[in-house]
Amino acid sequence: MGSRNTVRRMDAHARKQVDQGTAEIVPDPERPDSFTLLVEGTAQSHVDLADPARLDFEYMRWLGFLIDAAAAPGQPINVLHLGGGAWTLPRYIAHTRPGSRQRVVEIDEPLIEFVREHLPLPKNANIRVRGGDAREVLTGLTDDSVDLMIVDVFSGARIPAHLTSAEFVAQAARVLRPGGIYAANLADGPGLHFARSQVVTAQTVFTTTAIVAQPPVLRGRRFGNLVLVAGNHSLPLPILARRTASDVFAARVLAGSDLEKFVAGAQPTTDDFAQASPEPPTGLLKG
Repeated sequence: MGSRNTVRRMDAHARKQVDQGTAEIVPDPERPDSFTLLVEGTAQSHVDLADPARLDFEYMRWLGFLIDAAAAPGQPINVLHLGGGAWTLPRYIAHTRPGSRQRVVEIDEPLIEFVREHLPLPKNANIRVRGGDAREVLTGLTDDSVDLMIVDVFSGARIPAHLTSAEFVAQAARVLRPGGIYAANLADGPGLHFARSQVVTAQTVFTTTAIVAQPPVLRGRRFGNLVLVAGNHSLPLPILARRTASDVFAARVLAGSDLEKFVAGAQPTTDDFAQASPEPPTGLLKG
């Protein structure tokens, strides 16, 4: 799966106007068959077609560790991805957990076609990609149908407001199976008001929550990615903490009393008051 004889070589930039603006697929100058997807200059995904298990962006590596710990090694799982990009994590799951059933929801249909043309999925990957608004699609799914849900939706460099509310998270919990895991990629900077609010919003629905980020981001010293993990059961947090701490992109997992200190004073958000995530500093790439 993903062997070199199935890879479509592309040595020059590909560029297309999509609903969100200008999308580009840029070859990695250091690794053949590796590419970065950018939309309006913001890095959305990095893909290694020859080695789908290789994850370059730090938050995707943390999500990869979570995927590894979500079930027994190699066991197929049912996954819903809200937000598509270049389908990096669906490729990872298809490679590490063959036979998994995966659905990807991406609102930008021209972007789907652009990625499909230049970065095709492996044959028999069992990944269904469809166009649509993440929340609308989620609302239409059946109860107890997903083992893992990964929310990584950005409009430009911001998370849309309607995907940040308690009502949205409640829909996610409804669709998860008993023992299922909810994970969301967040972005925030000094003050961490958005990330803290997102944690307590998740806590209105889920009994167990945690957040993963690099120490400078957790201390509010720079803008960056944070991964929210939640469920209504015991989560594989000790494994996640060990792997993130020893990774090249070392990060901390906050849970329990440490997480309560982190969110002290934050308030959950609802549809009536939801806001998009903060705009990153000029020139800062999401990935």
